[in-house]
Amino acid sequence: MSTARAERLVNLVLALLSTRQYLPAERIRGIVPGYADAASTEAFFRMFERDKAELRELGIPLETGSNSAFDPEGYRIARRDYELGDVDLAPDEATAVALAARLWDSPELTGQAHGALVKLRAAGVEVDDQAQAMVEPRVHTEPAFAPLLAAVQRGATVRFDYRRSDSPERRTRTLEPWGVVSWRGRWYVVGHDRDRDAPRCFRLSRISGDVAETGERAAVRRPEDVDLLDFVAGTTVSDDGSPATTARLWLAEGRAAGIRRHARVVERCSLDGEDGDVVEIELQHPEGAADWIAGHGPDAVVLTPDVLAKAVMDRLERVAAGAEERR
Repeated sequence: MSTARAERLVNLVLALLSTRQYLPAERIRGIVPGYADAASTEAFFRMFERDKAELRELGIPLETGSNSAFDPEGYRIARRDYELGDVDLAPDEATAVALAARLWDSPELTGQAHGALVKLRAAGVEVDDQAQAMVEPRVHTEPAFAPLLAAVQRGATVRFDYRRSDSPERRTRTLEPWGVVSWRGRWYVVGHDRDRDAPRCFRLSRISGDVAETGERAAVRRPEDVDLLDFVAGTTVSDDGSPATTARLWLAEGRAAGIRRHARVVERCSLDGEDGDVVEIELQHPEGAADWIAGHGPDAVVLTPDVLAKAVMDRLERVAAGAEERR
């Protein structure tokens, strides 16, 4: 949707919400910015019909009626049908929403997450900032994240320069993107590589320059039988070809689901009086996995190797120090 059309739709909604009377089409044409640009009356009505259909597809209840038997047909939006109903979240649910809003370390997503949190508070949901968590995790995204995610949503092919791990040379790749996923602390885009005519995944941190969309939108379809996370897990290898490191972690019972998906439980164990499991997980990049593990806070404790345990502890200590400075 173009910016001009989006602005016109917003103005139309505001106009129809601001009155209890039914506004006829000609009146709407005169007061809603954007409609005056129509070249003719016929062009205006075509534009208006498209906008009405768009609003109904978005779930906005458009009422049709007349103010009297002598007035022409008009339109309005009833506030009782449009306004957000009561939001009833349990304390732990509200805390989870607030934590999610603070999770994204990305200029493109931070504003959206903050806006969602503001809407919840405006709806009367009490969010306890102090009870969110001892650790405030961050999901760091690469510059290519936002344009690739947008291309996936629009079904558009993309082109970008990519550097392989074993070479400083950058090559241009053309990809039909199926999705963007995180695996062991790194972001990958998965799709059909037109240059190789085969499915491939690319690490976002190795993409340089801008990501450009090519071709028509809505032309890319993700195969139904492809699990993006499994594909990345099965195709990524260590940068230097070294063998994977087996790490042992203690995970609190029923927690740290993200780690459990890739780990194997070896025994039951209690830590500081709390029940949990000792698991083993293969890590190609132990240092890079430190951010991922630290994001689970006290629910995940590294037992071995020591270098990974120290890396996770360093991150937790920095978070704790930052929280202390903000007090």
